[in-house]
Amino acid sequence: MWKKSLLMFLFSLPVQKAALDCERMRKTNEFSSPNLESKTHEVMRGQNVSLFCSHKNNSLEITYNLFLGGKNLGCHDRKGEPATFNLTILEARDLGPYKCKAQVSNCSKYSYEFNFTFVDPVAAPVLNISVIQTKTDQYIMLHCISFNGSLPINYTFFEENITISPTISKDVREPAEFNLTKSNTGEGKEYRCEAKNRLPNHAKYSQFVTIPLIGGDSCPFCLQLLLPGLLLLVLIVIILVLAFWMLPKYKANEESVPDSESRQCVPIAQDETEGSQEIHYATPAFQAVAPRDWEASNDYKTDYVYTELNF
Repeated sequence: MWKKSLLMFLFSLPVQKAALDCERMRKTNEFSSPNLESKTHEVMRGQNVSLFCSHKNNSLEITYNLFLGGKNLGCHDRKGEPATFNLTILEARDLGPYKCKAQVSNCSKYSYEFNFTFVDPVAAPVLNISVIQTKTDQYIMLHCISFNGSLPINYTFFEENITISPTISKDVREPAEFNLTKSNTGEGKEYRCEAKNRLPNHAKYSQFVTIPLIGGDSCPFCLQLLLPGLLLLVLIVIILVLAFWMLPKYKANEESVPDSESRQCVPIAQDETEGSQEIHYATPAFQAVAPRDWEASNDYKTDYVYTELNF
């Protein structure tokens, strides 16, 4: 009986020693909670990422375990260096929460939870430029927008490759604007803009847009205002020309059709030398006259009413 008790005592010594060591490390903060971190919190679908689990005590041989929820994803033994866990984020359940467990003997500690966030990368932005020209200066208005990508999006404007604006952040899908004034003297400049969101290393740039500098006496903005009026004036002139061209033909067609009343009497005069005929139109005039007695043939008399026809 005493031999069995002795064996149990001998086997319990390492356990008691480990428990005392764990308690001592807790009290002296020699074994604190591990750190779990990554280079980024924002990821795209299908992106490969790495989680690093480390401890500030570099003298201990530590076993690190990574958990996603209650699932153990793997373990590494490290001393004086972090344990690296490589992952692929495919769907929402892969975003987290993750926890790291650091264990020395029977003493273990857990890290804080870590979560990733899905972010859609920005699309290449579109740069539009409006210019108001005066005799001496150009007033330039730059508008930049990316139509895809998770908000907020930060925009920056460049002249050639030099930054000319502060970072302009947009929490809604609308263009970022930046205005500047340039002298008419000198050469034309190229402009572009940059768009990026929280997703690291995924900044996108617009195409270069060149603004040619124009002499101070010109006014392209004035020309833009006058152009609709000039087009309207040209249209009116064309309509008037067509009207004056067609009106004589219309009148000639009307004159070529004689009045139906004027064709009731048509005397014909023939040129004796040429043998041609010339037609003259006349309008008859009717007038009532008193009845007359006319001699009838075979001594037969009849009453008539006659009308004189005058030309």
